[in-house]
Amino acid sequence: MSKTYIPEGYKTPLNVYDMQCAIEFIKGNFQDNLKRALNLRRVSAPLFVRADSGLNDDLNGYERAVSFDIPAADGCIGVVVHSLAKWKRLALKRYDFFPGNGLYTDMNAIRRDEEMDNLHSIYVDQWDWEKVITREERNVDYLKQTVRAIVGAICDTCDALRRAFPQLHVKLERDVTFITTQELEDLYPDLTPSQRETAFMREGHKTVFLMQIGGKLKSGKPHDGRAPDYDDWQLNGDILMWNDVLDRAFEVSSMGIRVDEESLDRQLTLAGKDERRNFPFHKMLLSGELPLTMGGGIGQSRLCMLMTGVAHIGEVQVSIWDHDTLRICQEAGVQLL
Repeated sequence: MSKTYIPEGYKTPLNVYDMQCAIEFIKGNFQDNLKRALNLRRVSAPLFVRADSGLNDDLNGYERAVSFDIPAADGCIGVVVHSLAKWKRLALKRYDFFPGNGLYTDMNAIRRDEEMDNLHSIYVDQWDWEKVITREERNVDYLKQTVRAIVGAICDTCDALRRAFPQLHVKLERDVTFITTQELEDLYPDLTPSQRETAFMREGHKTVFLMQIGGKLKSGKPHDGRAPDYDDWQLNGDILMWNDVLDRAFEVSSMGIRVDEESLDRQLTLAGKDERRNFPFHKMLLSGELPLTMGGGIGQSRLCMLMTGVAHIGEVQVSIWDHDTLRICQEAGVQLL
């Protein structure tokens, strides 16, 4: 059964042609704002990696990567990336980046096990970014400073979009409220994690950075899944912005300061993933051969969806949808790309 819903009275704000123009504007404008805000350089990135490299992002641990054999490469198995969280860190070392600068890239992925709804598709497009930091910058203050810079880049793009397309009226909040997942659970112990996010934001916190995702809370459950081998669970989070069209919290970015030797060692044990210590990437990290970094992914279709004020992600990206979703959108006059 489809989880898609179209708000009563909703009309797509732009025709298909103008929507394509707006998407082009957002993507071009935002990546320029982002690279200036964080001092990043664009690099090329893989669509797939070797299965035995340990470089693919395991997300929550149950998602199956799309895999295929490659006869011309000694019959090895390739897997389509879920994200580039680990690959970027290795690239920073290989490309000789130094503290204070970093990279960004277009990341395209297939997440075959994604539950599709208004916000989720099996096709994922992100700006993946990563930068080298010093050990002294592995702290909450530096994390918050970076979050504010990203939010500023998002809001600058949204303001420019309204000037270019006067028929669009979305305004985003620049002031960021910071709260941990434990503080959120303490406020709303009887709600689900996603319900807590919306309840908190409905109280007037229109832009939120939700911190410390991955570890178990007092309830014995984590707020959300996070792989143990890229973010430090004490120094990460999600950027959430309020979506007026859907009347809910809306995640635009997952990010954080990456694990160092100590936090990787601890989190692999906590997650029961000690076998990953044998992967080449993890061996390099545990032996201190990789730079200290921070990074994240910022959803391209998510930002386009939020800034244009559309109700379904299929209005700003091309994907495959189930019959119920297609029927619901057609009956509401919503054209999916």
